[in-house]
Amino acid sequence: MTYVYETVTEDALQSLTKEWEEWKAIDVLKWTYDTYGEEVVYASSLGAEGMVLLHLIQQVNPSATVVFIDTDYHFSETYRFLEEVKNYFSTLNIQSIQPELTPAEQKTRYGDKLWEKDPDQCCAIRKLAPLEKELTKYEAWISGLRREQSPTRQHVQFVNKDNRFRKIKICPLIHWTWDEVWDYINTHSLPYHPLHDQNYPSIGCFPCTAPVLEGEDLRSGRWQGLGKTECGLHRP
Repeated sequence: MTYVYETVTEDALQSLTKEWEEWKAIDVLKWTYDTYGEEVVYASSLGAEGMVLLHLIQQVNPSATVVFIDTDYHFSETYRFLEEVKNYFSTLNIQSIQPELTPAEQKTRYGDKLWEKDPDQCCAIRKLAPLEKELTKYEAWISGLRREQSPTRQHVQFVNKDNRFRKIKICPLIHWTWDEVWDYINTHSLPYHPLHDQNYPSIGCFPCTAPVLEGEDLRSGRWQGLGKTECGLHRP
């Protein structure tokens, strides 16, 4: 079967996930690169899940392409960590992609602090549009979504029809817990974003990311007070 957005059915993908119930993340990645070859890309935000996936991907396809969406509004720690990640996973082809509008151009067109007035529009400009443009080069993309992360992600499958980008989206870590992610990082002595040590389990743009209090949802630090839980990349 050809697993491309235009022809594959939801039933076929759900059946595939059911067959893979006992598969490990690395098995899913092996299938992914065997199936898509150079037609798949991993879009990483450099979070904890990202370190696990980069380590696994490097074992399966050492020269795989990885993209990081540089919104121009990341923490300074994120930009420094990006260089550390490139050095650590040096065989991978890690690239940054950026929005068409600079922050100054966005301010001129939409006014100051668009993320406060219309956060969905800001995310659309700075995250969705760059990834949408990049994904025109590929049939599929890999994501670090886990079912445990939030209620909106509880039904994610290993292989999904991404109706937003009209691509196949592969999520090898759907069954992993937060503790399992960190066990893997610690076992393999992998680098991780320094803000994780300051109660930032989910790290995005600095105007819209806050630390999380003990017992709160792992994504509760994103867009606090704005009634928003997803940037739109993974919105159902």
